[in-house]
Amino acid sequence: MNVSERIFGKINGQTVKAFLLKNDNGMEVGCINYGCTITKIVVPDKHGRLENVVIGYETLEKYLDQTAFFGCVIGRVAGRIGNAEFELDGIVHRLAKNEGEHHLHGGKTGFDKVVWEARTEENADELKVIFTHESPNQTEGYPGRVSIKVTYHVNNKNELMISYRAVTDQKTIVNLTNHSYFNLSGNGQRDVLQHKLTLKSDRFLPLNESLLPTGEKLDVANTPFDFRTGRRLQDGIASHHPQNQLAGGGYDHPFILSANHQEEIRLVDEESGRELIVETDEPCVVVYTANTIEEDRWKKHRGVCLETQHHPDAVHHADFPSILLEKDEEYRTATTYRFAVT
Repeated sequence: MNVSERIFGKINGQTVKAFLLKNDNGMEVGCINYGCTITKIVVPDKHGRLENVVIGYETLEKYLDQTAFFGCVIGRVAGRIGNAEFELDGIVHRLAKNEGEHHLHGGKTGFDKVVWEARTEENADELKVIFTHESPNQTEGYPGRVSIKVTYHVNNKNELMISYRAVTDQKTIVNLTNHSYFNLSGNGQRDVLQHKLTLKSDRFLPLNESLLPTGEKLDVANTPFDFRTGRRLQDGIASHHPQNQLAGGGYDHPFILSANHQEEIRLVDEESGRELIVETDEPCVVVYTANTIEEDRWKKHRGVCLETQHHPDAVHHADFPSILLEKDEEYRTATTYRFAVT
């Protein structure tokens, strides 16, 4: 196994570096320190062909121009915050509005648009890129200075683990995720309509017209949201269910996980034979089937996001798991992506 780095470009006088982690099986994970962005994940298909299974670009300029958050770490808070504000200990904090009246994915300058500090570590059974960033008090309206560490770990089990750590000097809110778009066909040669997704999830969160959770938790039974025994993404994209229609023809929904670290998320492309198994300690995964993407060569339904996180807009729903981070408390979470062939 080995890890290498090179200069990827420059932005505002800051150097953006590209890192490539290679294991002994031919798996490669490429990433840059702009947004902690995963630029490629190369894994074999059932015939041993090595191809990229995430959507990405070859140049920094493309990443600077994109609006789809390809491969980025999202923060301080993933998803939408209604009316771009929340109350904490009687104080109303007003956030940047970057989606109509609402706040999305950390605001106008979220963690996806930051050049992170980065270093690498190499040992016999694991490669790491360790990204760190200091987010000043009142960044995008959020209280508290937050120190964040995101680590990408690659091993010889064809696993990529993303671990997240954060501490704050005053009470704030944090909910991080990675926004990679997976396409197991390889090099984006087909859309993801025939990908089969299996989720250990009995309930999902319906959305309102602004794509914010209504606060309800609906049973998935007898709906296109029942992935417990596996179903093709095509089902939701072709569905006339009001929630699928609301999301632009497909999924952009939080699913409450009923298990953790038990192969709770499984994505399969039968034609290539590739399989992705996702395990996490998070309570929720947002499944987004790229319903509204029009990015250069990457069009709608060309990838699927599996965003492990706490429930979106949790600050406005007391019965959702809390995303509060207390002073000197450590935020810790991790998600593992394991690639295999069937």
